[in-house]
Amino acid sequence: MKKFRLGLLPRIIIAIILGIFFGNFLPVPAVRVFATFNSIFSNFLQFLIPLIILGLVTPAIADIGKGAGKLLAITALIAYLDTVGAGLISYFTSATLFPNLIPAHNSVAAFAQVKAPGAYFTINIPPILDVMTSLVASFTLGLGIAFFSSPHLKELCNEFKDIVVKTIEVVILPLLPVYIFGIFLSMTHTGQAMRVISVFISVIGIIFVMHVVLLLLQYVVAGTVSHKNPFRLLANMLPAYFTALGTSSSAATIPVTLKQTEKNGVSSAIAGFVVPLCATIHLSGSMLKIVACAVALMLMTGMPFDFGAFLGFILMLGVMMVAAPGVPGGAIMAALGVLSSMLGFGQSEQALMIALYITMDNFGTACNVTGDGAIAIVMDRFFNKKSATLAAA
Repeated sequence: MKKFRLGLLPRIIIAIILGIFFGNFLPVPAVRVFATFNSIFSNFLQFLIPLIILGLVTPAIADIGKGAGKLLAITALIAYLDTVGAGLISYFTSATLFPNLIPAHNSVAAFAQVKAPGAYFTINIPPILDVMTSLVASFTLGLGIAFFSSPHLKELCNEFKDIVVKTIEVVILPLLPVYIFGIFLSMTHTGQAMRVISVFISVIGIIFVMHVVLLLLQYVVAGTVSHKNPFRLLANMLPAYFTALGTSSSAATIPVTLKQTEKNGVSSAIAGFVVPLCATIHLSGSMLKIVACAVALMLMTGMPFDFGAFLGFILMLGVMMVAAPGVPGGAIMAALGVLSSMLGFGQSEQALMIALYITMDNFGTACNVTGDGAIAIVMDRFFNKKSATLAAA
């Protein structure tokens, strides 16, 4: 018989519910046990973040950098600009709507001043590198491997990537629900959990609407460029959208995305090149979610922010998204580094980001996949005559 396994999202939801439930009556000594676990786990996660960047971004940059041809360069540029554009749309929408929304649910900024039960002890695990050092090192190594075609160094980087991915799969993801449980246990004990949940629900609703608007904008542009009905183009991509919604995997949805993209009149050569590539580098839906969640949590916890800080964050996150498909659990794991280094997110904010992001993970993946079809339409419009040659380049 096939062994039944709960996915990450159900486990996160169960952890939140149990944390709120037990937080109402567990004594302080029991709460401190989970606070101790969270402190150690958080320190290990901070240690691992630079290694995640180094292990995942380096081979991703090397794989993209070794490609040749104008089709690759323009597809990558459009995917990056679209991802950054989604982040900017998300920022301005969130910065406009959320300040009026979050105070209406009582300010959660008070959570930062509430004294939660502390850990019995902690274990400091200093990172080997800081986040920016590991990011610059990843770019340097990745581009160097691509330029010099270094097979041995590339194999070493891929083996290191396997170690990082296995660590995430075997250690981080199984313990993540316990970490989330501890966070909500502590928040319930201090009386803040229901305020956070009420804000979460409102934020999720707004982010879903932004996903719909983003897809409409992408297909209006694609329809304008290709002189086709954008709504019909988008309707043809719905099977890919719902497949991604069910699988929560861009890679698993590639066959359906290819089929529906060709149904929109894109040549098989262009579709066969652009769709698999964009499944790796185009994550506009993920960007939209991360930026909106970050703005919401900074408002909730009273952290100051401005457009200048977020612009740098969005530009850097657009590059980090290249590594996201290689990270189990979604793009949020790849984004933790820049969240901490550029926006100042600490332990509690990172845990809430993970919980809020994973709650909508399927919808972000579906938005990413559906947007891939729009990019393929644009690329087909300009490269169709030379598609066979360019796709082979």
